Amino acid sequence: MTTWLSDQEMAAWRGMVEVYASVIAELEADLLAGHGLSSGDYGVLVALSEAPDERLRMCDLASQLHLSPSGLTRRIDGMVKAGLVARTPSPDDRRVMLAMLTDEGRVRLEQAAPDHVAGVRRAFLDHLSEKQIRNLGDAFAAVTEQRAAQSPHVQATATAS
Repeated sequence: MTTWLSDQEMAAWRGMVEVYASVIAELEADLLAGHGLSSGDYGVLVALSEAPDERLRMCDLASQLHLSPSGLTRRIDGMVKAGLVARTPSPDDRRVMLAMLTDEGRVRLEQAAPDHVAGVRRAFLDHLSEKQIRNLGDAFAAVTEQRAAQSPHVQATATAS
């Protein structure tokens, strides 16, 4: 038997979905217009910039970005053509391919990051008090941790963007 959402639960759920969709659409438009980057490309650049030696195994990058291996391959193909990312064999295992941030990718990330952070503030954070921001962070961390404990398929990682 289905346990329907209470009014408070429905307001929280719909609010999260609607705010997420609206904010992400605005940030995506800003990145495309200002820097020619999709939010997906920006996410790849951020993940690689934060990785040791600015490189990650393709399978680890796909997992971190919640993409299928083929979805990541398609995204990386375009980024390789644009000179933002390179593929290189792992020095530890030549069968493993690494995605590596290029100098051009680093420059583009450094150009886009200040505008992206300003957009995150404008579209989201500036509408909340410090207490609300802290409570949201705590709530999202609790959901992530509990889901990860219940399922091996859920990553308990913090993502930055």
